[in-house]
Amino acid sequence: MPIARTALADLSSSLVDELSAAGLDPAAIHTHVALAFEEDLPGGVDDATSAAMPPMGRAVADIAAREPGVVAGLAVAELAFRYALGDDVEVTGRVPDGTRVAPGDVVMTVSGPVAGVLTGERTALNFASHLSGVATATSRWVDALEGTGARVLDTRKTLPGWRALQKYAVRCGGGTNHRFSLVDRAMVKDNHVVAAGGVVEAYRAVVAAHPGLRVEVEVTDLDQLRAVLEAGCTEVLLDNMDDATMAEAVRISARRASLEASGGLTLDRARAVGATGVDFISVGALTHSVVVFDLGLDFRE
Repeated sequence: MPIARTALADLSSSLVDELSAAGLDPAAIHTHVALAFEEDLPGGVDDATSAAMPPMGRAVADIAAREPGVVAGLAVAELAFRYALGDDVEVTGRVPDGTRVAPGDVVMTVSGPVAGVLTGERTALNFASHLSGVATATSRWVDALEGTGARVLDTRKTLPGWRALQKYAVRCGGGTNHRFSLVDRAMVKDNHVVAAGGVVEAYRAVVAAHPGLRVEVEVTDLDQLRAVLEAGCTEVLLDNMDDATMAEAVRISARRASLEASGGLTLDRARAVGATGVDFISVGALTHSVVVFDLGLDFRE
């Protein structure tokens, strides 16, 4: 059967409102889903396998977790099924994104034409499995940091075109978003320091060019930290420092700046880093090296 390719205007208003409330752009998500289906069905052709089957009627299918973790992207998965099947699909029992689940927990039930559900299955699961992987990875860092006062941050190390979704999944896992782009916040890094001739020079150049914009400065040693604090910087990234040096950085800062630990951090080291007193720990692996979460769709017999 050909998929419906449902227009955004014809989707459920409650689903569109839910995506908006989650900080996502429904039009962008709709376009993302449409592109995903175009990869599977180029040129508007039918699913070669499902279209060859004899009439299979309708069925009910459950999407369930096959491992413990945190789910995210289920609203996007629903949008994928509705894009493919329009009003010919019913989605029930969808748990809220951010829910912690155990193996066997059903997170969403889909009812519709067998051929259409089969055609939409992989696209829906691709979105939900990847985003649940991000949320689950984030939740592990959140759990490791519990009680330390430090929060886990994501980075701009996201898949092209997936940034808003991946950062949404980080929020579902209990993490905090860092900057979304190169324009909503400035970050002075090592190559900027080289280009400007010094860490303070680089910081002052950004402040002069963009008054009022938040500016974070990356430092690699305590001398650079002292220099940028004296220059008035209130957000500092501590790059590739050991725990003792970060603890000393916290003492030197004396709350004059928020401190973010970054570089070479691993989950088994998370609690010790949080215990140094830093405010944030940024982890690129939340998005650039995520392992997909195992979700499966099974028809009820």
